[in-house]
Amino acid sequence: MSPRSIERWAPLVLLVVLVVLWEVVCTAFDIPEYIFPSPTQIYHALAEFTGPIAYAAWQTFWVTMVGFALSIVVGVLLGFLVGSTRLAYAAVFPLLVAFNAVPKAAVVPILVVWFGIGIGPGILTAFLISFFPIMVNMATGLATLEPELEDVLRVLGAKRRDVLMKVGLPRSLPYFFASLKVAITLAFVGTVLAEMTAGDSGIGYLMQSAGSQQRMALAFAGLVVIGAMAMAMYELFSFVEKHTTGWAHRGSQNT
Repeated sequence: MSPRSIERWAPLVLLVVLVVLWEVVCTAFDIPEYIFPSPTQIYHALAEFTGPIAYAAWQTFWVTMVGFALSIVVGVLLGFLVGSTRLAYAAVFPLLVAFNAVPKAAVVPILVVWFGIGIGPGILTAFLISFFPIMVNMATGLATLEPELEDVLRVLGAKRRDVLMKVGLPRSLPYFFASLKVAITLAFVGTVLAEMTAGDSGIGYLMQSAGSQQRMALAFAGLVVIGAMAMAMYELFSFVEKHTTGWAHRGSQNT
């Protein structure tokens, strides 16, 4: 088996090993389901509550996608603004860092007061928690444009706008796709957090209800579904990144 094949199968093998070890520990120590369910018990919960889990997963998914789409738009625009000039970078970036440091769990109750119980807080929390990585990476890609390259382009008659649009933005694409892979996982975290705190549907609400009834297998089933959705979106962005910015990754020509 080639090294590349080993790398491809390594995550799956590790996952199987961890699941088997998990099952063995739960069985050997006879851990009750309401404390720490085994993979078998989680599977049975998934099979028993397939309909409710699928409905909750769909609710969480589309709410997350709406918030994530907003984060892409705002993150790219702010990143372009912050990274376009040194003055904007120096003035705006520290304020955005301070805003991002605010715990999002503390913001959810405020969003409930403003928008009520439902999907509003979920969309906004997903947006607030995921736009920052996109903004930072876009700004970094533009702000770190080599001065020598910019000087050469200026000598050739390019304006600042031309440099940013024709050189800066393409150069920022690897940063952008890297930020998407991080931001999409954070978006799911934000949605579930809002659903658990102020939601009336979705995986977070299902997990909160299951936990209050000590049905931990169902709660863990919700975690499995969230992890699967986040991983699927991560792989989707990795696929798009590989086929659009392969030139930026060493060895990608041989994949």
